[in-house]
Amino acid sequence: MALVAPRVTAGLPADEARNLARSLQDSNDITVFVDGTVHRLPDHARDAVVDLLARLSRGESVTVSSVEEMLTTSQAAELAGISHTYLRNMTDRGEIPVEYRGTHRRIRQAAIIEWLETQKQKRAEAASGNEGRNATAD
Repeated sequence: MALVAPRVTAGLPADEARNLARSLQDSNDITVFVDGTVHRLPDHARDAVVDLLARLSRGESVTVSSVEEMLTTSQAAELAGISHTYLRNMTDRGEIPVEYRGTHRRIRQAAIIEWLETQKQKRAEAASGNEGRNATAD
C-alpha cells in the first residue's frame, strides 16, 4: 500500500486567520461541499477537519499525512485467524514483514490482508487441482 507524501500548508495570513477563527467560534455546523454536492462527515472526520481549520485560524502551519495502521502481533494473529505463536514464527522466517518498536513487533494491517489473500489463492488453486485429478481418476 503506497502512502501519499505529507502535505504542508503554511499558516493563514492574520486577517484570514481571524475571519476563520470568528466563523469557527461557537459553531457546531460544518458543511462540506465537493463539486457543489453537500457531504455530511462522520463525527471523527468532522472533528479532524475542525481541528485543521482551528490550527489554520491560529496562523499555524499544518501538515496532513496518512498513517498506515500498525498492529501488535496479537491483533495481527486475531485478524488472520491464527495463533500468536504461529504468527511470530512466520515473522521470524520472513514470511510476513515486521517492524520493531523497541523490542515490540508491529505488523502492517496491509501485510496481514495480503497474506490472507495469498492463502485464499493457494486454497483455490489446490481445490481446482484436486478437481482435475478426481475427474481423471474416474
